[in-house]
Amino acid sequence: MPGTFNVVGQAGVPVMHAGLMPNGRVIFLDKVENYTQIKLADGYYAYSAEYDPATNTAVGLSYKTNAFCSGGAFLPDGRWLSLGGNGPLDFIDPTVTDGFNAIRYIRRSATDASLNGQSWSEPGNKLASARWYASAQTMPDGTIFVASGSLNGLNPTIPANNNPTYEILSNQGITQGVNIPMDILAKNQPYYMYPFIHLLADGNLFIFVSKSSESFSVATNTTVATYPDLPGDYRTYPNTGTSVLLPLRSANNWAPDIIVCGGGAYQDITSPTDPSCGRIQPLSATPEWEMDSMPQGRGMVEGVLLPDGTIIFLNGCNRGAQGFGLGADPTYGALIYNPADPLGQRWTTGATSTIARLYHSVALLLLDGTIMVAGSNPVQMPMLTPVYGQTPSEDYVTEFRVEIYTPPYLQGANANRRPTAIALSTTSLTADGSTFTVTFTAPSGAKAATVVLYHGGFVTHSLHMGMRMLDLDVVGFVPGATGQSVQVKMPSSRAVAPPGPWVVFVVCDGVPGVGEFVSVG
Repeated sequence: MPGTFNVVGQAGVPVMHAGLMPNGRVIFLDKVENYTQIKLADGYYAYSAEYDPATNTAVGLSYKTNAFCSGGAFLPDGRWLSLGGNGPLDFIDPTVTDGFNAIRYIRRSATDASLNGQSWSEPGNKLASARWYASAQTMPDGTIFVASGSLNGLNPTIPANNNPTYEILSNQGITQGVNIPMDILAKNQPYYMYPFIHLLADGNLFIFVSKSSESFSVATNTTVATYPDLPGDYRTYPNTGTSVLLPLRSANNWAPDIIVCGGGAYQDITSPTDPSCGRIQPLSATPEWEMDSMPQGRGMVEGVLLPDGTIIFLNGCNRGAQGFGLGADPTYGALIYNPADPLGQRWTTGATSTIARLYHSVALLLLDGTIMVAGSNPVQMPMLTPVYGQTPSEDYVTEFRVEIYTPPYLQGANANRRPTAIALSTTSLTADGSTFTVTFTAPSGAKAATVVLYHGGFVTHSLHMGMRMLDLDVVGFVPGATGQSVQVKMPSSRAVAPPGPWVVFVVCDGVPGVGEFVSVG
């Protein structure tokens, strides 16, 4: 089977949210729990951890407000934000307070190791309103668009509980203080939380919720275009599938191509899941959904961009929905999707894990080109042993094991076909059409090389908020030569490459070298 799964460590905390930091480590973020694997100095459990893939060890981090089901994004200065959350659980931990309108900040650096292990910073800035299950996207000017969420965590079929609005944070992560109603969210209640959001090359946002989608101008607070409904079941919470903005290229003027896969019919363990995928080019002359299908229905599936231009789909279940004890028939296999192949030939079945990854699990790309897979905590409070026959189901319990999925491009002999000795002329890049130089050693006989710019974003609940990948224009590669020096051109628009931390990967004949963090301004 293409690729391999290997268990490498213990997460320390249940993994509800995750992000790759500029130090190459991964921050895990969870809700308040009555058990995790790490205790802090004050005697209470850690609900966040910093995981080092080099040593496969986790260090506990503290926070002040409950981050249960938050959204997030990177600021231009590289800080990672967690936005919103849920109420306090004083009877478990009186040191953690209400997180509904919280803004949490954490900073890591590729060069300053003194930041490693530092806990979340919460200076007291708040969102303009309570938001549980909000999505976020960094805008071209470095501001953060924050949309949707529940006001109180209660029944979303009752509109008084819901927050179908958006607000804008400054490029320092401070709210402008205004909640602006958003029609597409209001119309699609109760399926309005955790919308899929992608920044388009024209600076507008692609917003998808339930089965509906539109292009939205934040600048004018208007719907620019409305797209046909995606056929099939519901695609967002509580029946989330996944959505990926496919790799962007200058050859077609960075035209966005978006895929939405999976979903389900209703919020219960009996819900069927949807195998179908829709793919749309929202800036084309006549945007229509092109339909495709995964080999099986999947809810809570994760789509992760890979440096070779393919997408790996992992995790999830074949029956059920999001919610505690509502997932069944886990989907253990990896699926590899090649967007460049003809319709009907895009899917390859990859390796199979032995670990169920249901509600509250994650998958994300690491600097070495492998995928970290972690989490699954589909119970109200952590459980280590299943109790069968319960309602809600306790057949699947809290999973602390961390796996690495090694894609086919690093399998077997490919592991020795990486480009090495990669050096960038600068790690401060600008989306203004400028060029930078990359020198590297190519494997013998290499025929082609690409340089990609990759942003992993904020990962939670099958959403990869802000995830995007650019295939940059490269000049100067000499086929067959080992010593290489190439000129790489940046896009000329921050709508294509919004400011913040990104990773540069050099890929030779489909095999990536180890990525390096850069700052894009």
